[in-house]
Amino acid sequence: MRPEVTGSPAAPSTSLRRVPPPQPDSSGAPAATGEAGYPSWSGVRRGPLTAGDWIRLTDPKGRRHNIRLEPGKQFFTNKGSLDHDAMIGRPEGIVVPSSGGVDYLVFRPLMTEYVVSMKRGAAVVYPKDAAQIVAMADIFPGARVAEAGAGSGSLTCALLRAVGEHGRVLSYERREDFAAIARANVDTFFGGPHPAWTLTVGDLADSVRGQEVDRVVLDMLAPWDCVEAAGEALVAGGLVCAYVATTTQLSRVVETLRAHGEFTEPHAFETLLRSWHVEGLAVRPDHKMNGHTGFLVTARRMAPGVQAPAKRRRPAPGAYGEDYTGPRPGQGLGTRSEGDNDETVPERDTDG
Repeated sequence: MRPEVTGSPAAPSTSLRRVPPPQPDSSGAPAATGEAGYPSWSGVRRGPLTAGDWIRLTDPKGRRHNIRLEPGKQFFTNKGSLDHDAMIGRPEGIVVPSSGGVDYLVFRPLMTEYVVSMKRGAAVVYPKDAAQIVAMADIFPGARVAEAGAGSGSLTCALLRAVGEHGRVLSYERREDFAAIARANVDTFFGGPHPAWTLTVGDLADSVRGQEVDRVVLDMLAPWDCVEAAGEALVAGGLVCAYVATTTQLSRVVETLRAHGEFTEPHAFETLLRSWHVEGLAVRPDHKMNGHTGFLVTARRMAPGVQAPAKRRRPAPGAYGEDYTGPRPGQGLGTRSEGDNDETVPERDTDG
């Protein structure tokens, strides 16, 4: 079953438009589900390396190269060449010497390795954030997920693996060139068009109404524009998750969710990932780390027409002062009115 696409080919770029899957290339597409090597659309292939497989070569200094195996071809580095035929038909986890005498590890790339090295249009959601989205947004097998901002397809791969072939991921991308890149990257990873995926060129706010989904993931410049539509599409108890890069975006989307009234108190956080150097008695943090990449915000959908009880908490001094122009608690999704001040904001208390 091929993923469904919606919209009219004649529509302008801001409306829905079909994104056709890429045509198979001369090297042959990887096997699809049900065929040897691809269990249940996981994107994982088992067995000996075959022509058409993507592999990752790693030298003794940790430098990595991703190549696609083709019979009769060679891969050239400044340490000599490697014959593709020396790897085809052999298992993963082998060591292949180059003509210059340098040993290379040979493995198929993990999903976390694939998404940071694939072709990009928009910036990718890095694995540390994609893992948090899958866990903290509680993406489950069979879930119906709407995704605003397909980008380069990194997060889409994680969502599709989590929902499985019996779930549904509805991806919306405003830019047709980004959608084409996402389509190619996702199809390459899964070995063909995933049966649970629908990719639409258009705006989630215009398209998701009328759908019923369990989760909404907003990876876009202005996720607050989609809060109203997300509220209409989410089932009671569903969850919205926004991924933003800056503190100003973080503030705007959190306050918009609060002003909506039918979401629980938003939870905002970020993930910082640091590796460690371990060598005998020399055990210490590495000198570099994966620091800030983005903020995540999650909130649960209340039952239709039910307002979330406001936690009583006094705002920090100046939080809603004269310079604040965003949504205000208790005032709906409009912006602040002329003459509003801190005293108009209800007191809030973390003790409930």
